[in-house]
Amino acid sequence: MKKHIPNILTCSNLACGCLSVMAALSGNLESAALWIIASALFDFFDGFAARLLKVASPIGKELDSLSDVVSFGVAPAMIIYTWLSRCLFELPPHHINAFTEFLPYTVLLVPVLSAVRLAKFNLDDRQTTHFLGLPTPANALFLSFVPVAAERMVMLNNFWVVWLLTLFLAVLLVSEITMISLKFKDFKFKGINIARYVLLLIGILLVLIFRMGAFPIIILAYLLISFSVHALIKMQVL
Repeated sequence: MKKHIPNILTCSNLACGCLSVMAALSGNLESAALWIIASALFDFFDGFAARLLKVASPIGKELDSLSDVVSFGVAPAMIIYTWLSRCLFELPPHHINAFTEFLPYTVLLVPVLSAVRLAKFNLDDRQTTHFLGLPTPANALFLSFVPVAAERMVMLNNFWVVWLLTLFLAVLLVSEITMISLKFKDFKFKGINIARYVLLLIGILLVLIFRMGAFPIIILAYLLISFSVHALIKMQVL
């Protein structure tokens, strides 16, 4: 029985992703975002359970990627598609035409490039201590909580800003830019661990201030810190 526990958790991730898609297309964006949080928790615990029970398997790896495409690719894309479609009709009438009406559909790049990233990740042995490209859960957290954050942040309450950020993050999914991982080998305050601790501190402070609306800002902070680490690595400082 224990060998099936990780796969049950992975399937729970997939189910939560499907529920998020259903909620998003029904217009309940906050519930859709919360289902993605549930997916992320199941995604963490399935790998944890597989390692703890020593029952990792090739089928579990493939099932995990399939679930992640839905939960962290399709679901956040549907959230941002629904939100952009709403915002579109708040633009000045002279801005609404066939071109702008097409723009919300471009968020389909998110699930497409998420699938490409996950396929690459499964075959890439360079990503044990860090990531190459933006992790799909980070992208999903940014997109899914934009509607919540937009209520308090003017910058994110803008059709054009969010649309451009969505495409930018989608491209980052398949980039070769080094992104920090929160997997600690040790807890010493040195090297890349400094960046990890700074990110955790920023994340805690932002959640205390903005609650669920903090996630998009946390991901932007994550990107800024990761870009800095990438530059330091290129200069052979780290």
